[in-house]
Amino acid sequence: MQARMKHPVFVIPEAMQAMHALGKASAADGLPEVTCYLVHLRASQINGCSVCVDMHARELKEAGEDDRRIFAVAAWRETPWFTDAERAALALTEEVTRLADRPEAVSDAVWAEAARHYDEKAMAALLLQIAQINVWNRLNAAVRQVAGQKWN
Repeated sequence: MQARMKHPVFVIPEAMQAMHALGKASAADGLPEVTCYLVHLRASQINGCSVCVDMHARELKEAGEDDRRIFAVAAWRETPWFTDAERAALALTEEVTRLADRPEAVSDAVWAEAARHYDEKAMAALLLQIAQINVWNRLNAAVRQVAGQKWN
């Protein structure tokens, strides 16, 4: 396997700086780091981004997460290993990642459940984290960035 081209964030270094700045700015109180990793992993699974699936599964492992939770992210609804707040974040991730899959891009029910668990600052951070991982996923998928290889 080989990437189609040099990764866009290396072709346009200012883009890498902007992506890192967005990640840093959206790291907010009230949004646990593990929740960010779960959100990143779920969106990456949906988008078929092998680079990010690998990366965020490893981050969860390094954060001390149990293998059962990591392996079950794709089937989070059918497992008992996620908190209500994590479930709300994962549901919001799925709807924001799949905007065109339903008449109402983000349902009121999913929004209300997430808002029940996260204050405004944490919700803003959550939405920015979801948006950011979707950008990374789309870039990686477009250039066919190869998981496990050094980016170029």
